[in-house]
Amino acid sequence: MSVLDAIGNTSLVRLGKVVPADCAQVWAKLEWENPTGSMKDRMARAVIERAEADGRLRPGGTVVEYTGGSTGTSLALVCAAKGYRIRIVTSDAFSAEKRDHMAALGAELVLVPSEGGKTTKKLILDMIAKARELGREPGAFWVNQLENTDTIAGYLTLGEEIWAQTEGRVDAFVHSVGTAASSRGVATALKKRKSGVHIAVVEPAESAVLGGGSPGPHKIEGVGIGYTPPLWEPSLIDEIIPVPTEAAKEMARRLAREEGLFAGTSAGANVIAAIQVGLRLGPGATVVTMLCDSGLKYLSTDVFKR
Repeated sequence: MSVLDAIGNTSLVRLGKVVPADCAQVWAKLEWENPTGSMKDRMARAVIERAEADGRLRPGGTVVEYTGGSTGTSLALVCAAKGYRIRIVTSDAFSAEKRDHMAALGAELVLVPSEGGKTTKKLILDMIAKARELGREPGAFWVNQLENTDTIAGYLTLGEEIWAQTEGRVDAFVHSVGTAASSRGVATALKKRKSGVHIAVVEPAESAVLGGGSPGPHKIEGVGIGYTPPLWEPSLIDEIIPVPTEAAKEMARRLAREEGLFAGTSAGANVIAAIQVGLRLGPGATVVTMLCDSGLKYLSTDVFKR
């Protein structure tokens, strides 16, 4: 058994104190139970193993990717386990813990400066351009997570886990959008099982482009890239919910202090949106959402400083 066999099969827990009495049951997947503390371990294993299978990544090759940190950390884990060199394009817009974690697993970091430490459309495009450049070097395999459909395969099993853990009683799934691979993978799996399951996706209110708004800077790491991601599939989505950064941070703090669940800002946004859906569905319904990663990845930020 290798460390890669420890990916997946994470716990599903019911939220208590942060959920109003007249709300549906809200359950959360504890994705920090994955080896790097993030759900991205699922997609990292899928994209590397599929690239190995079809020859895009060969022995002695180098993996290249742009990332806010969680994807890079997960890719670094898989590359360490399999013996590949990895080069990561990232930025000071993302937490120091994420950059340190990638480096600790052997990743070589290339930093792209941000505008005031915030995620913007320009930053994402600058990071992609640098990764594309590195990906042209001999022996390089550029993951290109925003366009690589192999990422979706990593999350089909996540949908199956949710179906099994709820014994088929899931009425809604709520999750924030970065690349759109995870929401698309889970939605695909759940709708095959139950066509009427409600799929709601979450984006930063400051950059609510999926809902028709304008791009803008925000501080919900890992989501809200400022334009519609190429893997976005609107036919699978029933609702788009905008959540402000400050509200997401406050819910992340509440989850820690009231539930003992230590997760990142996107988890806070997910729970806010899940409660909104749950209040409409009412008692007796079951809503599932994601705690995408561990709060340990954000201790250097202002999320838990209050």
